Formats: sequence, structure tokens, C-alpha cells
Amino acid sequence: MFFDELGIYYEVHGQGPPLVLLNGIMMNTLSWVEHIEKLKDRYQLIVYDLRDQGRSSRLEEGYDNALHAEDLKRLLDHLNIPKTHIWGLSYGGQVALLFTLKYPERVEKLVLSNTSAYVDQYLLSLGQMWKRAARLYDGEAFFDLALLPIYSRNFYNHHYGWLEKRRQLFKDLLTRDWFDGFIRLASSNATYDIRAELSKIQHPVLLIAAQEDIITPYAQMLEMSRALIHSQIVCLTDTGHAAFLEKIDTFCTLIRGFLS
Repeated sequence: MFFDELGIYYEVHGQGPPLVLLNGIMMNTLSWVEHIEKLKDRYQLIVYDLRDQGRSSRLEEGYDNALHAEDLKRLLDHLNIPKTHIWGLSYGGQVALLFTLKYPERVEKLVLSNTSAYVDQYLLSLGQMWKRAARLYDGEAFFDLALLPIYSRNFYNHHYGWLEKRRQLFKDLLTRDWFDGFIRLASSNATYDIRAELSKIQHPVLLIAAQEDIITPYAQMLEMSRALIHSQIVCLTDTGHAAFLEKIDTFCTLIRGFLS
């Protein structure tokens, strides 16, 4: 369905306490298909494409990621959801943190997976690499140049056939419009840094890190966990930044346990 006021594409699945799933930067609603199947028996799941993602509307240059927090507030108002759990992944975790800081009364519990509280020079440089790859407007080349840091070595070695299918999907489906939206998204968090504000968050927070994640490393997430008042952290072994896909069952078990 579309929230026409913002041009946001969203889906609602299941029944129970609401849980919003916030996309990582290269994701869309289809990225959550398997998680939805495993969680919809217990939660009302809200998935949507951020603007500049998937089927949602496109933006002009020059916005920052706080805009998506405002969009989430308006979407929840549209759906008449006064308070919700939120699971934010990577870029979506940044949006979740910004939303929680601005609208704490709208958040029940918060899950942050493979998420950072700031963009350091390494991540900034990685973003520049991703944007240069995107400007080739070639799905296969983008997969080869940009996706390697996202999956763990173990996953590459044992699931390369699955990755090859993803590579073909990138070739077949990624359009110039998608690449331009990605470039804008990858430019929107260059100055993001909320470390000084983390102690304001009073909500229960579960952080899920990954041992082989070089994009949002465990050490950074542990630092964030120590700054949050009511947090717990789990570090998954033998997995990387895309841990939510590499270990779907583990993620869903952690989500169920924490939220219940």
C-alpha cells in the first residue's frame, strides 16, 4: 500500500504488538520476507521503503537521515499506531535512534542490529567507495565492488551459489533511478553522530552485533551499549554485516525473546 502524502510504500503483516522493521541502506521491503514469515504470528509487522528506496518516492539532493525519522512519525500517525517496538538495521538503526531521541513516547522497545552511533572516517570512506561503484550504473559491477564487505568470509565460502543469484538480481533489477537514490541515501549520514545523546534513551535496547562485521564492528556497538542506560548486547560469531540474512533463525529467536 502507499501512504500517498509522502509517497511511501508500506506493508502490514500479522497481528499483535506493532513492530516496525527499518531497512538498511541497500534494502527494501522484500528483504524481510523470511523474517515476516517467522514473526507475523506474534507481531503486527510494519515494513516500508524509506524514501529513495524501493517503491517509495524519490528525494532531491541535500537531505540528512533525520528526514526519515520524521517520515516514520507521520507513517505511524497514518496507521493510528501510538507506540511501537522498532527493529532498525544498519542505516535503519540510525533512523531508529534518531526517531527514539525525538519521539521517545512513541517507542516501546528498540532493537539495533549492525548499527553505529556515528560515522567514522572508515565508514565515510566506505560510503565514498559505494557511491563511486553506484555511479557506474551497472548492477553486476556494483555487486562485485560494494557487496564484498557486507557478507562474512564464512558465508561467501559456503553460500556462493546464493550470492551468485543475488548478483544476477542486481544485474536484472537495479535501475539508474535506484542507483541515484542509493547515492543520495549514502550521502545523507555524513555528519551523523549521536554519541553524546545516547544516555537520554531510557528504553530497553537490544544490540545485535556480528563478529566479522567491519562496517559496524562489535567494539563500536559495545561502546554504544555502555552508553545506553537499559541495554544488552549479543555478538554473533562467524557472521558479518549482513548477519540478519546469514542467521535468520537466530535473529528471529533473539527478537522474540527480547520483545516478549
